[in-house]
Amino acid sequence: MNTSTLAASPRRIAGLALPALVVLAAEPLYVLVDTAVVGHLGRVPLAALAVGGTVLTLTAWLGTVVAYGTTGRSARRFGAGDRAAAVAEGVQSSWLAFGVGLLVAIGMQFGGGALARTLAGGGGDVADAAAQWLRIAALGAPGLLLAAAGNGWLRGVQDTRRPLAFVLGPNLLSALLCPLLVYPGGLGLTGSAVANAVAQTISGGLFAAALVAERVSLRPRPRLIRQQLVLSRDLLIRGVAFQASFLSATAVAARFGATAVGAHQIALQLWFFTALVLDALAIAAQSLVGAALGAGDEAGARALARRIALLGGACGVGFAVVIAAGAGVVPSWFSSDQGVREQAMVAWPWFVAMQPLAGVVFALDGVLIGAGDVRYLRNLTIVAALGGFLPAIWLAYALDLGLGGIWAGLTLFVVIRLVALLLRLRSGAWAVVGAVR
Repeated sequence: MNTSTLAASPRRIAGLALPALVVLAAEPLYVLVDTAVVGHLGRVPLAALAVGGTVLTLTAWLGTVVAYGTTGRSARRFGAGDRAAAVAEGVQSSWLAFGVGLLVAIGMQFGGGALARTLAGGGGDVADAAAQWLRIAALGAPGLLLAAAGNGWLRGVQDTRRPLAFVLGPNLLSALLCPLLVYPGGLGLTGSAVANAVAQTISGGLFAAALVAERVSLRPRPRLIRQQLVLSRDLLIRGVAFQASFLSATAVAARFGATAVGAHQIALQLWFFTALVLDALAIAAQSLVGAALGAGDEAGARALARRIALLGGACGVGFAVVIAAGAGVVPSWFSSDQGVREQAMVAWPWFVAMQPLAGVVFALDGVLIGAGDVRYLRNLTIVAALGGFLPAIWLAYALDLGLGGIWAGLTLFVVIRLVALLLRLRSGAWAVVGAVR
């Protein structure tokens, strides 16, 4: 059995995807714990956490962009047999991440108050509390982004065990520290911010120590950083297209009334949850495909792409079965309002039907990111959003098609991407071999 076949085995893919899934889930789970702790302080602290947390969620998204860009580049170097060069990509992305994190941390000390007032819709107790939380929590931004870069290069060298420990350990510590600081410590909402900053800083420090242990040059290399910025820029633009699309969908749903937007929120959050699981498979694809192409194994990369697409489709079918079976039960977990549950059933058939398609789409997204074919993904997302999703959902509003029209638009968005990705896969234009693309 050759190396490519071994690399493409379901066991090997699962060995990369499952630890990645735990890492992806750690931050959302910690946010839930944090929300539960702060929620018992009262309405104002909870609202302040929601406002401040929005900013850090955006910062974490920037970290994801850095991580995804780093994984493909590091994996190519690793596949070419040059581990030192793969780690060097991590060094440069860590400088980039740390610089952005410092800007966020410093910016929040001076602009946190104005930003909080803007997000909170004016001054008042919520804005003041959010600003205080944000100034403290933002001190962890350098660590947060260092951890993202660290996840990227370690996945590139196919090491998923250390990221698991480096993310889970600090998050568990913070989950214990948060209630202690908030209640017995008497810090209230400030305790939540301190626990958050401590966790992010420790996590970032662990990833930085892993870089130092590799004994490679830690000197910044502007040329490499510029190349990574170009890649991150394309991923960032792609992400903005996604954000604009989903915000527009929520805006349209709100125009159909409170029950429609409530039902839309339930289905959308479940959609994001399934996307989180499928993203773990995409991360495995990034690492394995990048390594295969870096090793000059085009045939192996193509075989990997096909197998990962099939696994993505199979996972999507599994989700579809579970979601269909839970149609009469799951919406009631989120709302006791009969009107909201009835509206959720309007979106449900579309939600179920999309799962197998989305499974393939997310898997192939990971394949092309690993191959460094990010410009194609950027252009495809923009075309699918501007030419499919956005016109469809605003047409649904104009024709009063309700929630069904919105979710039909989301399905169209997925279908356009699926067709274009399958055509790209078949063309082979993405499979450029070599240590760099």
